[in-house]
Amino acid sequence: MLVNASLLQQHNESLLATHQLKLAANKAELENAEKVIGLLSDFQVAIPSWALGTGGTRFGRFSGGGEPRDLEEKMADVALLHQLNRSSGAISLHIPWDIPGNPEKVRTLAEQYGLRFDAVNSNTFQDQPGQKLSYKFGSLQHVDKAVRQQAIEHNIEVIKHGVELGSESLTVWLSDGSCFPGQLNFRKAFQRTLEGLQEIYAALPADWKMFVEYKAFEPNFYSMTVGDWGQSLLYAQKLGPKAFTLVDLGHHLPNANIEQIVSLLLMEGKLGGFHFNDSKYGDDDLTVGSINPYQLFLIFNELVEGMNARGMNHARDLGWMIDASHNVKDPLEDLLQSVEAIKIAYAQALLVDADALNAAQEMNDVVQCQEILQNAYRTDVRTLVAEASLRSGGALQPLQVYREAKVRKHLIRERGEKTVATGL
Repeated sequence: MLVNASLLQQHNESLLATHQLKLAANKAELENAEKVIGLLSDFQVAIPSWALGTGGTRFGRFSGGGEPRDLEEKMADVALLHQLNRSSGAISLHIPWDIPGNPEKVRTLAEQYGLRFDAVNSNTFQDQPGQKLSYKFGSLQHVDKAVRQQAIEHNIEVIKHGVELGSESLTVWLSDGSCFPGQLNFRKAFQRTLEGLQEIYAALPADWKMFVEYKAFEPNFYSMTVGDWGQSLLYAQKLGPKAFTLVDLGHHLPNANIEQIVSLLLMEGKLGGFHFNDSKYGDDDLTVGSINPYQLFLIFNELVEGMNARGMNHARDLGWMIDASHNVKDPLEDLLQSVEAIKIAYAQALLVDADALNAAQEMNDVVQCQEILQNAYRTDVRTLVAEASLRSGGALQPLQVYREAKVRKHLIRERGEKTVATGL
């Protein structure tokens, strides 16, 4: 469902006078306020189809009601988010959870909503109903060539679905690895995986990208065949110019310097995109910016610096996507919070005086370096984010409109109290 346009207008009008006063103060203080607003207006964060239902853990799952029952309802939910924040204009599908029954109809619906299809994601980390061979001991790394071939064919099928929908990239995340020492020959596992990825890479259309995602642990706890950014980069380099590393913020060991990883991948031209979330202990998939917003800002600072150094377009040259699990929250509220946090961190990074920071670095002025970064981080940019949304036709306060419209109540009435989103 979409929010009534008159409600959205009334909301903005009720806040406009106060908003304009704050905006005037921001513009008086910040020389590049208009530039920041323009870049924020262009910035889009893809919503994954699997994040539109209530998440869970291996212990249980507690549905919040009104979850989308099929791909069309998931697209409707993303359209609602985009209507409110004007920054969620893309949806990323997970196959086979969201195979489009009628691709032409689905693509037409997306156009009506003003949405595009972001990266398509393959799934060889679980067995599907009717699947001939099991991925219990891995997919592309498996000792059985038939299992490896099954995984290859699945990824090629995912590419075909993506082509039908207008997607331009494939994300490959492998749960392959081992739980015990001696279980796996590391060298053979790497080589088999590389050979499988090479076959998948060969099936990519000319204008497509492949994102190789890594993860330090889980579901395997002794080794992962794509366990860190170095292994992912090695695969990407061996595959070719259409292969890139994808960074999931939760896929690192505690205290990993993600901002340094980002900087080096950008320098090598091998950073493909992001899965945004936050974590306290491991791959917690929490709301973006809910645990460590300063780290998110530092990551964006390296992104802005690195993209500018390479002359990249901030909005289009990297893949931006949320990957989170909303165990105890309304998923749509959580996603609105996450997109807001991403835009805030991005805006703060745009305020960093790069020339002054570079000069302080060259002088080894450690104190001044810290001051420059923290001055930008401590700047309240929420008004700039709100203005970007307003100018694009969205809400000054998207979450507030969502609650005022009682969206979840309407979704429960329409879809039911006990619905479960596909794939969960």
